[in-house]
Amino acid sequence: MTGHTPTVETIPTGEATVDAMPNREAVMIQAREENFPVALWVLGPRTRRHLQAIYGFARLVDDIGDEVVGDRRAMLDQIERELDAPVHPVMRTLAATISECALPRDPFLRLIEANRRDQVMTRYESFDQLLEYCQLSAAPVGELVLHVFGRATPERIALSDKLCAGLQVFEHLQDVDEDRARGRVYIGDSGGAAHARALLNEGAPLVRLLRGRARLAVAGFLAGGRVALDALESGAGAGLRHRRRFAEAYLRAVIGR
Repeated sequence: MTGHTPTVETIPTGEATVDAMPNREAVMIQAREENFPVALWVLGPRTRRHLQAIYGFARLVDDIGDEVVGDRRAMLDQIERELDAPVHPVMRTLAATISECALPRDPFLRLIEANRRDQVMTRYESFDQLLEYCQLSAAPVGELVLHVFGRATPERIALSDKLCAGLQVFEHLQDVDEDRARGRVYIGDSGGAAHARALLNEGAPLVRLLRGRARLAVAGFLAGGRVALDALESGAGAGLRHRRRFAEAYLRAVIGR
């Protein structure tokens, strides 16, 4: 959930006209910027296309929930309808991915619900509350990624939920000022960095349960989260040293450490 201002386009819908919906180009640029790139380097074009469709959907609903002017809840309702009858270009692209990969509907509904909740809930009083929110806002993406790779099982999804929660907590730590500017407090002075690291470590065994490109991609997410958390805690920025640390963390993650 970032602080950019999306470009908008007018899109006619079956039941309403949505005048402030982010356009596909703005959505996809932001989606590419927000996902650790190693997860795309190691993938073939088919898998990359499907993951980008999922990330694009997640970015679209986040932009609607965070940025657009107008009736956000009505727009989110429209996006839910478009899971069945797509109109927005992002939704049309997603429809092909849902069909080709036989993706379940529930993770998409949970991502929409997370943004509905953002319209009414402005503060999370405990870390347990935040984790419950992560089940809506982050876990669905990891579950969908496993389905794209054909590796979704209850055990792997449970580990993915931990990994995604850790990445989401890191994002909230990174965006504290932006979230407060929107009147939201996701995480306070509750040892958030330690919680995020623990969640990443709890989800790390997922890598050992995967093979091939799925293993390489998930290792990239894990390593990216660990290095980003290190940088946040140390105050270090990006640069050659940061890239070296990522390479080291990625190799450790790939071998299951």
